[in-house]
Amino acid sequence: MATILHPSLQQCTSFTPFPHSSLPSNSISVLSSRFSLKFRVHACCQTQTSPSPLPTSIDFVNGNADLNSIQRSEIRFGLPSKGRMASDTLQLLKDCQLSVRQANPRQYVAQIPQISSLEVWFQRPKDIVRKLLSGDLDLGIVGFDTLSEYGQGSEDLIIVHSALDYGECRLSLAIPNYGIFENINSVNELAAMPQWTADKPLRVATGFTYLGPKFMKENGLKHVTFSTADGALEAAPAMGIADVILDLVSSGTTLRENNLKEIEGGVVLQSQAVLVASRKSLTYRNGVLDTTHEILERFEAHLKALGQFTVTANMRGKSAEDVAERILSQSSLSGLQGPTISPVFCKRNGAVSADYYAIVICVPKKALYTSVKQLRAIGGSGVLTSPLTYIFDEETPRWRELLSKLGL
Repeated sequence: MATILHPSLQQCTSFTPFPHSSLPSNSISVLSSRFSLKFRVHACCQTQTSPSPLPTSIDFVNGNADLNSIQRSEIRFGLPSKGRMASDTLQLLKDCQLSVRQANPRQYVAQIPQISSLEVWFQRPKDIVRKLLSGDLDLGIVGFDTLSEYGQGSEDLIIVHSALDYGECRLSLAIPNYGIFENINSVNELAAMPQWTADKPLRVATGFTYLGPKFMKENGLKHVTFSTADGALEAAPAMGIADVILDLVSSGTTLRENNLKEIEGGVVLQSQAVLVASRKSLTYRNGVLDTTHEILERFEAHLKALGQFTVTANMRGKSAEDVAERILSQSSLSGLQGPTISPVFCKRNGAVSADYYAIVICVPKKALYTSVKQLRAIGGSGVLTSPLTYIFDEETPRWRELLSKLGL
């Protein structure tokens, strides 16, 4: 299998086989069951603050990064193929009126009828990132942890929406809560332990072989080896395979049940599902930017409406200003920008009058009952509530951010 190095590493990092028995102090190694790779970081790596931009044409295992060589008119959207991330992604699209139509559940290609030019490809999350880099996909939804691990800071990957509100977890370092680690409660204390030497480095079990070494180096841990383990990593310390683990954590229950603990400064990153795009596709491929705009607006409108309720009520008052003053005296009744107030006309003794005013406000679900009580306390009656589905702003803030990133 060909080895592909990020351009920022090609000239300043040497990769040479090295036996497990002894490791030099200025190296970080990644171990597998058959061999180890030593990462010797030269001075140019230590002073570089950001990865070099990817060249305009790079040959990858999964395709070619030169978009001019790919003759296709359809826009390709990569979605996770299995697991909770896959089902939550399909539900988000459905909630945004972008239901995926898949003729056969065994097929990897599907359609979203509302966007005729869009072609959905079901892929493993790490392959979504790789194919965005290679030019085989234009858009994708993955976890931020996967994007960070396999994207490795590439400038060709642009996060269009950074918080899709599902898939929340964190990549965290976990150590045993017994033995030599019993009184270790921070990364700084872990780095200061005298046990870790070139002959006996700290052994870390993880699947994050890019983020892991990077995090350890940034936190002063010089003598470290990394290994992957089949199955649950939580068992690795108890089995003697590793000293500590670096893995995704949701609630932390599994860690506690296996006598492991997170430590201060040990969180590498917080993660959730993100919408990501290829910079080259957004810039050069026809229709990708417009399609991204539509998907982004639908996502933003739906996510902003989550947990929000519309509250409508009638209130007697001398004028709309009088009613507004009473409503705005209650902090929970201000709504998104303020209450909407309009007269309620009725006919009394043959004459049309407006003794009541209808008010409409938007309140969070968690404050719904409190808001209704305050509304009734200042004279509101006939209170109606209904959940919101979408809230469309005049302009989506993330759209302006995207255009800024593209220099448009």
